[in-house]
Amino acid sequence: MTETVPSFDQLVFSGGGLRCFWQGGFLDVVRDEIGLAPDRITGVSGGALSACCFVARRGPQMLERMCEAFAENESNVAWDSFEDDGLTPHQRLYRQCVEEVLDEAARQQIVDGPSLTILLGHPPLSGLPKLSGTAATLAYEAELHSIASPHFNWAQKIGLGTSRVDARKAARDGTLTDLVAAAAVIPPVFEPPEWEGRPVIDGGMADQAPMPDPDEGDTLILLTRHYSGLTPVPGRTYLEPSEPCPVDKIDFTDPAKLRDTWSCGEADGRSYLETLNQTK
Repeated sequence: MTETVPSFDQLVFSGGGLRCFWQGGFLDVVRDEIGLAPDRITGVSGGALSACCFVARRGPQMLERMCEAFAENESNVAWDSFEDDGLTPHQRLYRQCVEEVLDEAARQQIVDGPSLTILLGHPPLSGLPKLSGTAATLAYEAELHSIASPHFNWAQKIGLGTSRVDARKAARDGTLTDLVAAAAVIPPVFEPPEWEGRPVIDGGMADQAPMPDPDEGDTLILLTRHYSGLTPVPGRTYLEPSEPCPVDKIDFTDPAKLRDTWSCGEADGRSYLETLNQTK
């Protein structure tokens, strides 16, 4: 297969909440078969977790830990009591799983790995992070459905800021869990945390597939949904699920659908390899 295997210099993990487990299943099948070893990686939203698991080779372990947590969680709303991070168990469970699976050994692999950047978003009004973050969420949803592309141009117009954070540095500093958890915050469902003194919201509202900086060479971009308005770009390979992922992006109650989403990624990975074989 070596003659027809593409060589990707860069790898981008789109957001999509739990749909990002499709990325994990896909790469679990594909990465070693094509020798995927990019120099630069970026991730946003749930794709930040996928990116870290890819570098540390902890995707299957994260799947099992998440499924275990979901099996014990009966509701997406904390009816009995307010959680420290809001009226849902999501941030607490997500953080627990990230901290356990991306342990010291995994963090060291990330430190020693390729360039890994996580895109964070910052709400328009830092003094009113939840309110302005909610407004940004509504604007994002409108833009998403109007242009049908993972790349947006509205964020700066409404004052939505972004930061590119070095995940290797965060792993060295012991703040990787904070970074990955912060990357997946969607107001008003979740409470905006802070990163280096600035309130944080999901960076996917600014760009669902942020390119590395510098942006050089051939890039594999793993999406988690279909975008009808996506425009081909030379040097970029956009791949998406062949069918909608079974899991809802923030449903923390159904481990079976999470496993099914991973399995869909595996199936699409096998189909991708078959396509490569057919080009020999």
